[in-house]
Amino acid sequence: MTATVHASPHMAAIPVHAAWGAAAGLVGGIGMGIWMSVSRPMMDTAMITMVAGLLGSTNAFVGWLIHLAIALFAGITFGVLLGEYARRLAPALVLGLAYGAVWWTLGALWIMPANMGMPVFTWNAVTASSLGAHLVFGLLAGVTFASIAQATGKRAGPAR
Repeated sequence: MTATVHASPHMAAIPVHAAWGAAAGLVGGIGMGIWMSVSRPMMDTAMITMVAGLLGSTNAFVGWLIHLAIALFAGITFGVLLGEYARRLAPALVLGLAYGAVWWTLGALWIMPANMGMPVFTWNAVTASSLGAHLVFGLLAGVTFASIAQATGKRAGPAR
């Protein structure tokens, strides 16, 4: 007895979009990580070391590891949720910037400060610099995703 499973082209594209999103998240994460390594909005402390504080560290390498793990997750999620719409450059730019802003709201304004015992949803030099960093992430992730989609052609279903 055999069973045949038929998946729609959109469902079949999810693993491909997740892989493209992983690559896009890492590229965006590297760009954002560079921003956070040179940005020192508070007491001459690099933002990347603030990320290390999520695990009780002040080591920049630990900050990079945490940051890139989050970027990888965010990229995969971008690919799965928005990949079908981000296969061309213009939509990918807009979606990437919006996605970066969403992660800024969730991560920089809420999750990170809450985990570190700081006030949530506040505007200051750190959150302002973090907004720029998250927009860089989204821009680079969107451009990378669309570039991969264009370079691989139509192997993952129709572009919208």
